[in-house]
Amino acid sequence: MEEYKLSGRGKVYTYSVVHVPPKEFERMAPYVIAIVELEEGPRITAQIDCKPEEVYIGMPVEVVFRRIKEDGEDGIIHYGYKFKPVDH
Repeated sequence: MEEYKLSGRGKVYTYSVVHVPPKEFERMAPYVIAIVELEEGPRITAQIDCKPEEVYIGMPVEVVFRRIKEDGEDGIIHYGYKFKPVDH
């Protein structure tokens, strides 16, 4: 195995809009979950940071670091990756 840095850019391969989410994601609904095909070939599942009516198959996207959720009374914040549309 060898380390390989991915560009973080790709396109929406397919997607779904979540209207009835798990409890910890209720405040985000509706939101878009997609399979993103990266420029290098791998496909990964991720949330797309856009309005559901804006997403389309083939839409160019790039990875971003975003707040995902908060846990419990202590308000522990979880961060992770999402994708956002690439501005042209």
